[in-house]
Amino acid sequence: MAIHLTLEAVMEQRGIGLTELSDRIGLRTVDLSTLNKEEAEALRFSTLNAICDVLDCQPGDILTFVRDEEPRL
Repeated sequence: MAIHLTLEAVMEQRGIGLTELSDRIGLRTVDLSTLNKEEAEALRFSTLNAICDVLDCQPGDILTFVRDEEPRL
């Protein structure tokens, strides 16, 4: 199972770049870039809240769940 971020697509739809979003949510650009590249291992609710506030979206707009093909034992 995996959670995937579609942050880049939502940012593009809203016409906001990585640096502007970073400045507006108070997160370092490098940390936001790590999220954007799906390299982060965790996402704080406070960060998710700030992203959704700035992008005027719901968490489900930037997070997707993909189930593994193999069943869990």
